[in-house]
Amino acid sequence: MENKKLKLWELERVNEQEFKAQTKFSLIIILDDIRSLNNIGTFFRTADAFNVEKIYLCGITATPPNKDIHKTALGATETIAWEHRESIVDLIDELKKEGTLIASIEQTEDTTLLQNINSIPKQKIALIFGNEVNGVNQEAINKSDYVIEIPQFGTKHSLNVSVCAGVVLWEFLKREIVK
Repeated sequence: MENKKLKLWELERVNEQEFKAQTKFSLIIILDDIRSLNNIGTFFRTADAFNVEKIYLCGITATPPNKDIHKTALGATETIAWEHRESIVDLIDELKKEGTLIASIEQTEDTTLLQNINSIPKQKIALIFGNEVNGVNQEAINKSDYVIEIPQFGTKHSLNVSVCAGVVLWEFLKREIVK
């Protein structure tokens, strides 16, 4: 059986203006002190693919325009709404006042495993992804409504943060697109 690979122009994706105008999924990304410019760019590209509402870049996380972010974002810094905030704690407080749930993606003593996220209410949620070495800072974890963990079965203790984002975002997106 032949299964023809599609060319880019055959994918029928929305253009930049249509993307900006379309209703976004109820997902927000918060990057907590991400140091790798390539990881930041990958977050933008993944956020575009999954129609995420906004990215908050907190602490030392670099901001566009930046050639190294652009290298992996491939233009997604132009399509995804973003904002830089010095204090992740202040941002969390603000989002919670607006009714947004906060979930840190981390390994702690008491987590919700990713396969069990259907127990989390279906409302706007901000997902916090932490520094490549130190993870999400403890104060942000303490203010989170949930801590979500990706089960792992190998010898390594973690996934690359941008890989982690793709896995987690897809699971949350499925809750919105599968009825």
